[in-house]
Amino acid sequence: MSENQAVKPTETTPLRRRPVQQRSAQRVERMLDASAELLQELGYEALTTTLIAKRAGVAVGSLYQFFPDKRAVVQALTQRNLERFIAAVNERLSTLDPKNWWDVVDSLLDIYLRMHREVPGFSRVHFGDVVDVRLLDDRRTNNRVITDSLADLIIEHVGVEREELILPISIAVEAADGLLNLAFRTDPQGDPDVIAETKALIKGYLAGKFGE
Repeated sequence: MSENQAVKPTETTPLRRRPVQQRSAQRVERMLDASAELLQELGYEALTTTLIAKRAGVAVGSLYQFFPDKRAVVQALTQRNLERFIAAVNERLSTLDPKNWWDVVDSLLDIYLRMHREVPGFSRVHFGDVVDVRLLDDRRTNNRVITDSLADLIIEHVGVEREELILPISIAVEAADGLLNLAFRTDPQGDPDVIAETKALIKGYLAGKFGE
């Protein structure tokens, strides 16, 4: 798998048209940044295209040139967040000597936790389930998109066939999703005890499947 494939986990796009000129691309990025800030401040339900355009410093008509509605803006933002997550995981794994699942799970969850705490809007929509369970790709659930993307990366670093990896990674992703939601419901910064138990549970599960 090429690096380009690693950081582009989805093929669908919410854009009405792709920006060709650099100025247009920068305008779209401002819209996404604005939607992230507003999501952090107001949440998804209160978000509007008018507010996004105003915060981004563009006309509403300019926003509609690229996005049909606020859902499409948040879809593009969520895709961007996932691409950045996968790129960060890829970079981290390339620096590890993953002799066991402990380093792999630590790296994945630490990157996710950092995004939850530091990336505007991420704590509101995560990877999209708050909006739609198929926000990232209408053919797969959001968690399946994450599972497929992580599996493609992990097989480059561990000696496991993709077919053997998909179901265990899917179970690990679903378990982590539920437990981390619990961690952040308990504590806005993430309950450290729940996070520690989440890591232990997933590490033990994967080690039991594939060995230490």
